[in-house]
Amino acid sequence: MSVFLILLIVVLVVIFVVKDIRLNVISRPAFKMFKKVLPPLSQTEREAMEAGDVWWDGELFSGDPDWQKLHHFPKPELSDKENAFIDNQVETLLAMLDDYQIVQKDKDLPKQVWDYLKVEGFFALIIPEKFGGREFSAIANSTIVSKIATKSLTAAVTVMVPNSLGPGELLLHYGTPEQQERWLPTLATGEDVPCFALTGPEAGSDAGGIPDSGIVCKGEHNGEQVLGLRLNWSKRYITLAPVATVLGLAFKMYDPDGLLGDKKELGITCALIPTDHPGVETGERHYPLNMAFMNGTTYGEDVFIPLDWIIGGQQGAGRGWRMLVECLSAGRGISLPALSTATGHLAAKMTSAYAMVRQQFGVSIGQFEGVQEALARIGGLTYALESCRLMTAGAIDLKLSPSVVTAIAKYHMTEMGRTVMNDAMDIHAGKGIQVGPNNYLAHGYMGIPVSITVEGANILTRNLMIFGQGATRCHPFVLKEMEAAAMDDDDAALEQFDGLLMSHIKFAACNASMALVHGLTRSYFANAPVSGQTAVYYKQLGRMSRGLAICTDVAMLMLGGELKRKEMISARLGDVLSHLYLASTVLKRYEDEGRQQADLPFVKYAIETSLYEIGQAFDGFFKNFSNPVVNFVLKRIVFPLGNHYHKPSDETAQVICEHMTQPGVFRNRLTHLCYVDEKGGTGVMEQAFLAMHDMQSQFKDLKQWQRNGKVPATLDIEGAIKHALEHDLLAQSDADAMQHANKLRKQAIAVDNFQPGEL
Repeated sequence: MSVFLILLIVVLVVIFVVKDIRLNVISRPAFKMFKKVLPPLSQTEREAMEAGDVWWDGELFSGDPDWQKLHHFPKPELSDKENAFIDNQVETLLAMLDDYQIVQKDKDLPKQVWDYLKVEGFFALIIPEKFGGREFSAIANSTIVSKIATKSLTAAVTVMVPNSLGPGELLLHYGTPEQQERWLPTLATGEDVPCFALTGPEAGSDAGGIPDSGIVCKGEHNGEQVLGLRLNWSKRYITLAPVATVLGLAFKMYDPDGLLGDKKELGITCALIPTDHPGVETGERHYPLNMAFMNGTTYGEDVFIPLDWIIGGQQGAGRGWRMLVECLSAGRGISLPALSTATGHLAAKMTSAYAMVRQQFGVSIGQFEGVQEALARIGGLTYALESCRLMTAGAIDLKLSPSVVTAIAKYHMTEMGRTVMNDAMDIHAGKGIQVGPNNYLAHGYMGIPVSITVEGANILTRNLMIFGQGATRCHPFVLKEMEAAAMDDDDAALEQFDGLLMSHIKFAACNASMALVHGLTRSYFANAPVSGQTAVYYKQLGRMSRGLAICTDVAMLMLGGELKRKEMISARLGDVLSHLYLASTVLKRYEDEGRQQADLPFVKYAIETSLYEIGQAFDGFFKNFSNPVVNFVLKRIVFPLGNHYHKPSDETAQVICEHMTQPGVFRNRLTHLCYVDEKGGTGVMEQAFLAMHDMQSQFKDLKQWQRNGKVPATLDIEGAIKHALEHDLLAQSDADAMQHANKLRKQAIAVDNFQPGEL
């Protein structure tokens, strides 16, 4: 037997070491199989794969993340001028906003708000100072939008769109100097209001399938015959279109007469068109779930524009899809995460206050464990939302365009925002559903599906984009192997493929063996860059990174091009990658903020939630993978002792609730983006919370006196306080403070009423 093993080892060594033998026995057959199973890529898919940057997502796909690299990413911080803008212009704007009036009555921002946004450069956050813009960082852009969104979603969307995917972003990256000089100064001052039209009736998430066309031809412009485009388009869901003065337009460009060269189909192209140009139709509005931000349609039939209106000039013809994919990172990585984080900050601050001031059965509802479970979820997810917002915007400030990471942020943060808002509504119950000037949740609740839908519908973002791009883009070898397989010279391709294949086999073998070792030892011997209570999380996430790497390799090998269509399978692996990223952002924030002891319950909750979701995703993958033998082996490699990841404990949830319902530094840090309007519902709730907390021990004594008969149990709070004062159980100062707190409490739990006919 030993002789046989020795001979087998010798044969394997010879096969792998002797290049000619290896090429014929391993690499050439593998190369043929690889080309056969290689998923077909359309031109738009190929451009999407090549666009953007691989960042921390590449480390997570490696099976062995370099945690020191994570720690060394710069901490996102606001500059002095950005802080000053937030403390002054943003605060002034927030005080101007009456969201009930905006949404329920006017269906628009007041003129003075529009004017203030333009004059103070809210539409020019990303435009360089030399063009009259603010030239703020991505983290400042995100922070500003988040803070505004806690007061008015309509105002936040109005501000975020010009600073997201649109003419400004595209001009900065791809515009000619002449185009930048023409448009950026007027965009900066608000003289021009931009919109960008991509989505149409037949092309939503499949933006590459847009039917809108531009035909190269000659036509008249400014009294001269020039070479240009005859455009036909029909677009919908375009934010700011009803009030825009400049339209960014995506269309497919064709040159049937060969006026520009031999190529007849040039591909997706983007152009800038003044909305007062003959034939451009704008002004019609949609009404997205009762929200008042401007959103509508634009049409055009046989509209002629000169070629130099193409973004980037004639050189930009056919480059539109790459432009869009690279610039979508702003929307997915800044704007929508900012809105979701605002939901968390608002829900955490107001729901923690409401849980204390609202009483049922004689006690604050925050003492009921069912409420505590939901409140803890709000707190834990809010900590995770802020962590992901900071790290993702930080990546963009590193001048990166991490398309996979921003897709993760867009999908998971909007879904977490939905969960947080649902929990907040459940706890507020009747107060949450009565729309009125004092309801601080209703409009955010209505707007959640808008975030879920835009910048790529969430279902397709999860099922197609995150793993579809991540598996190929972030994998150390797959994209290079695909490029080798696409080479025209078969001998050169095989030579290149051979080296990649050997590295890939070594990579897979290492990940499989280490995943098994870590699984058997519960990652006890795995490396962690820190000591203390978070060390175990680095070890477990590293182990799951190994599991993701080996399962991805096997899935791609077994399913090949079919994996592209096995969306339920690929989406689960995408969920693993996503929660590895989300947990990484939590660890990064915890380190960046000095390992605050008070943060530990929230860190624990967020990471244990991600590990649980990773475990669930792997379980779904194993249960549904088509080959039962391979499935059995993979499951034993990744979870040899079983899947023991669980949801955060009740004890952790209760500690979180204690932190959230105590006024002070930590609660303020957790909810620092939430604007508290002293004259509005948020201000009343916060004042009641603080007043009730200040008199907490006195109210506790009052309740005890009612139990032991010193104060009649039949009396309401107001009567009980009066009785206790009359019988010298309370000092006058305490009685006054308790009556004041109770008055605020009653105001806080009240809902808006309307007279007959008023609505």
